[in-house]
Amino acid sequence: MGKTIVVVNAGPRKGWNTDSLLSAAARGAEEAGAEIRRFDLFRLERYTGCISCFGCKKEKNKGRCVCRDGLTPVLDAIRESDGVIIGSPNYLSELTASFRALYERLIFQSLTYNVETPCCRQTEVPVLLIMTSNAPDTMYADLLERYRQTLDRFVGRARVLISGDTLQLKDYGKTDWPWSMFDPEAKKQRHDTVFPEELKKAYGAGAAMAR
Repeated sequence: MGKTIVVVNAGPRKGWNTDSLLSAAARGAEEAGAEIRRFDLFRLERYTGCISCFGCKKEKNKGRCVCRDGLTPVLDAIRESDGVIIGSPNYLSELTASFRALYERLIFQSLTYNVETPCCRQTEVPVLLIMTSNAPDTMYADLLERYRQTLDRFVGRARVLISGDTLQLKDYGKTDWPWSMFDPEAKKQRHDTVFPEELKKAYGAGAAMAR
């Protein structure tokens, strides 16, 4: 029986950068024999980040978030999976609020506050974290490394894939005012030449997770 890989889109735009990279990673995993379970956070029922109820710190709920809302099936699916691929665009120098809500609840449920055994996860779930940004690839390397380390510690072996300097619009000339910060032609050229290579990397990472 093949592995089950959970794919989580923490971005709102279908068919664009984050969605495309996640789809490539999912296709790689699926073609390597995995079953894919996909969640789009912007299309779930209402949910919140961690509400600090400390229910997950009780022995009977060990390692399990007790807050019941739209994120519950996502957290349950990740816990039962063989790997998780999470993608988010970068908004205002951070990942999306939807990503943060999932991240808070995914991490906090396994945090014990115990020095001897700081993590109570039952199994290791490998993680691929994909971030897209209109800034250069290198600008948020430190941010992603911090996320990688925490995911590695409390969820499972983690790696990151960053796609920077992304194309945000098909035609920058159709905005109500000039977006003079960007070079539309350079953005388009990068999207046509570099982004396809990043899609291949995402596909390969998904396939590797499934093997």
